[in-house]
Amino acid sequence: MNAPAPAAAAGQGQVHLRIDGAIASVTFDRPEARNAMTWAMYESLVRICERLQGDTSVRVVRFRGAGGQAFVAGTDIAQFQQFTSGDDGVGYEKRIDACVGLLESLPMPTVAVLEGWAIGGGLAIATACDFRLATPGTKLGVPIARTLGNCLSIANVARLVAALGRPRAERLLLLADLLTAEEALAAGYLLEIAAPDAIDAASDKLCQRLAALAPVTQKVSKAALNRLLHAQLPDVEDLIRACYGSADFREGVQAFVGKRPPAWSGR
Repeated sequence: MNAPAPAAAAGQGQVHLRIDGAIASVTFDRPEARNAMTWAMYESLVRICERLQGDTSVRVVRFRGAGGQAFVAGTDIAQFQQFTSGDDGVGYEKRIDACVGLLESLPMPTVAVLEGWAIGGGLAIATACDFRLATPGTKLGVPIARTLGNCLSIANVARLVAALGRPRAERLLLLADLLTAEEALAAGYLLEIAAPDAIDAASDKLCQRLAALAPVTQKVSKAALNRLLHAQLPDVEDLIRACYGSADFREGVQAFVGKRPPAWSGR
């Protein structure tokens, strides 16, 4: 059964939902921009997750990017040109948290199939999934320290630390490193690496295995793990406001859009 996302404006991309028996597949479809997420795509993802929340016939949800070159290469940076203050950044992070949190709270197991780039918001989406598979050339990272000069929400920082450990999270956030699929596998972040011509079969096998197990046990186990992750997260609105309200953030956005290196001032 197909359930396409509502029509989007040209260039805004789409998020598609397909349900085959007990397995739902969600596809981020904007390959010309490495599936970078527009506001319209985030809104479509929210609607899809809201629909799946109450669908007891779905036993596992698979997420992947269209085109085979990227999972999701973050949020479309051109949209940040609309920001005028740190409060815009606080609102944005709350908006992303609501979307990613809804995905994370799906009652059934979730699988991210990573091919190529999983960057920024794309890494946040992948990390909110329960399991991840990747092709050998996949790159994972949050290179905002050398691109935009913005920051992550505390929930997304907590997910990265839980999934990769603090030292690797520091490499991603402070050094702007990119992790290879092999490093991510060694860290336990990936369940498996499969060749491009074998990734479909590998994800099918994992989804079928998950769909055959006890759904109530999976649901309550997921909820317990999520409660542990989010217990007593501190309020960091002041940090987000300072980052998105900085001259460096404005410079990062303009430099990226202008395709030039940013000149950081520390202000």
